[in-house]
Amino acid sequence: MSENKLPWSVPVALSDIPDTGRRFELSANEETRAEVAKLAGLRALPRLEAAFDLAPHGAQGLRVTGRVAARVGQTCVVTLDPIENEVDENVNVLFAPPMEAPADREGATGVAEKNIDPDAPEPLAGDVIDLGSLAIEFLLLGIDPYPRKPGVAFEPQPAKDAGAHPFAALAALKKGQGGKDD
Repeated sequence: MSENKLPWSVPVALSDIPDTGRRFELSANEETRAEVAKLAGLRALPRLEAAFDLAPHGAQGLRVTGRVAARVGQTCVVTLDPIENEVDENVNVLFAPPMEAPADREGATGVAEKNIDPDAPEPLAGDVIDLGSLAIEFLLLGIDPYPRKPGVAFEPQPAKDAGAHPFAALAALKKGQGGKDD
């Protein structure tokens, strides 16, 4: 696996998508799931599936809708016990050929500003879209970064000494060197 290549690649040529659209149902094999788990920092990835509906959009664009579903093995951030969580992410992405970017303009700060439209379509690189990479992207977006076992909440330990605080040792040093206590 090269540095820039994701472990799950399912390339689809735009020319293979009829005007009526096409459905793809994908299921990652064990080796691919192990590589994706490693990439995502997961303990395990017992299931990774995706279902995509691809349809032409405009003259040269493509709309991808569907779902990415997975069962991810993680570690509870409170108890450190192994847990499994479900990921179920909706996908709705519009791809279009890259447009020529407007020239940067300088704002009041004298710094060049770029007009970035968050609703702009994703740029198509060539005439192929990689559904495996898209599935990994949405899987990563759906993973809980702070997983907890059901019913478990983090409760900090009460302070043993109400006067103790992070700078108590410094305050004691200051008093010991003849400093004034404010």
